[in-house]
Amino acid sequence: MDDWEAAFDALASEDLDCLVAPQLLDRTSALARLANRVMSELTRTVRRCETVQAAEHDGLTSMKSWLRTHVRLSAAEITRLVRNGRALDQLPALRAAFAAGAVTAEQVSVVAPVTAVDVQAEAVGQGVDLAQIDATLTEVAVTLPHAQLGRVVAHFLARLDPDGTEPDPSEGRSLTLSKLIDGRLVIRGELDAVGGEKLQAALESIAQAHRPAGDLRTRAQQLGDGIVQLADNALAAGGLPVMRTVKPHVVVTIPLADLVDPSTGPVAAELGFGATISAGRARWLACDGSITRIVVGPEGQPLDFGRTKRVVPPQLRRAVEHRDKSCVFAGCEAPSYWCDVHHLIHWVYGGETSLENSALLCEQHHTKVHHGFSVVRQPDGRWRTWRPDGTEILMGTPLLV
Repeated sequence: MDDWEAAFDALASEDLDCLVAPQLLDRTSALARLANRVMSELTRTVRRCETVQAAEHDGLTSMKSWLRTHVRLSAAEITRLVRNGRALDQLPALRAAFAAGAVTAEQVSVVAPVTAVDVQAEAVGQGVDLAQIDATLTEVAVTLPHAQLGRVVAHFLARLDPDGTEPDPSEGRSLTLSKLIDGRLVIRGELDAVGGEKLQAALESIAQAHRPAGDLRTRAQQLGDGIVQLADNALAAGGLPVMRTVKPHVVVTIPLADLVDPSTGPVAAELGFGATISAGRARWLACDGSITRIVVGPEGQPLDFGRTKRVVPPQLRRAVEHRDKSCVFAGCEAPSYWCDVHHLIHWVYGGETSLENSALLCEQHHTKVHHGFSVVRQPDGRWRTWRPDGTEILMGTPLLV
C-alpha cells in the first residue's frame, strides 16, 4: 500500500500544463484503467471483509454500517460495492476483466442481476451455460458502449423467462436526496423504463418549450431547471397531498431587519428543510408569496403571530397574467403558469403591490432580475430588458424586403 501511495503522490505532482492533447488523452485513459483496478481491489477486499465478518472487530454488525461510518460512503455507493462483490463470486471472467481495469464498477453493477438466485436457478433449469453467459457479457462490457451492455443484460433476462410475471415497477424505483453543507441538494435515483419515460417526457416538454434567445445553459442545466419547474407547477396547482392540514409550500424564515437590508446578506434566511440562503434569495421568494409576521421575545420565544397575508392576491395575479401573457424577459416565452409575479420595486422597499409595479417572470429570469438584470414596461406596453452592465438585450430585427 505504501508503494501505491508513493505512485499516486508522483502522479499528483506532475505538471499537466506541459502536456499536449495526445499526452493528456493517454494519461486520462491510463488513469481510468487504474481507477477500475483500484475499485476492483476495494470490491474484493470488502467482499472478504463481509465473508469473515470483519466489521465486528469495530463493534459493527455489517460492512454496510462500517463503510457508512468509517469511510463515509453514500448509501447508494455502499449498496453497489457490496452487491458487486457478491456478484463477482459467480462471474470469474468479469472479475478478471475488472481486476485488469478493462471494465468499470458501474458495468459490474449492470451485470449483477444475472447472479440473482432465481435467475441462476432458471438458467440451470433450461440448460444455459452460465460460464458462457459470463464470458459473453464480459466481452460486451469490454468492447461495446455502456448503454449496449444494459440492453444485452435486459435481453438475456427477458429471454430466460419470457412468460414470467410482469415485475412491479415500483420495486425498481429509488430516490435519494442528500443535502450538502451549503444547502444544495444532490439527487440520486433509479426509475423503471416506464417511469423514466414519463419523467423524460415531462422534462423534455419544459426544456424544449423554454428556450429563450441567447440561452447558454448546458443540457444538464436545462434538465435541472426543468425538474424545479415541475415542482413549481405542482406546488402552484395546489393539488398535492396536504401535510398536517397545510398545503405543501416553500417555507423561509428571516428576521425583518435582514429582509429589508439591501445588501446580499449571506446565510440570513433558513428554509423549511434546514438549508440556509441569502437575504437576496429570500427577497426573490418573497416577491410572490405569503408573509406571516411572528414577534419573538429576547429569549427566542414567539410572542405574537400575525395573520398570514398573500403578497400578490389572486385577483392581481389574474390581471398581470391577462396583460403579460408570458414571461416578459427578452427572448423568453415561458407560459404564465410557469411564472411568478415580480415586484419591479420590491414591496420591502415600499413598492406597491399593483398592476403597474408587477411583471410576470419565469423562475430562471426571476432569478436573473434579482441578480442585476432589469425589466421595464414602456408606455406603449412593450417590455425592455437590460443587462447588469446597462446594455439592453435587443431581439433580432426582421429583414426588410
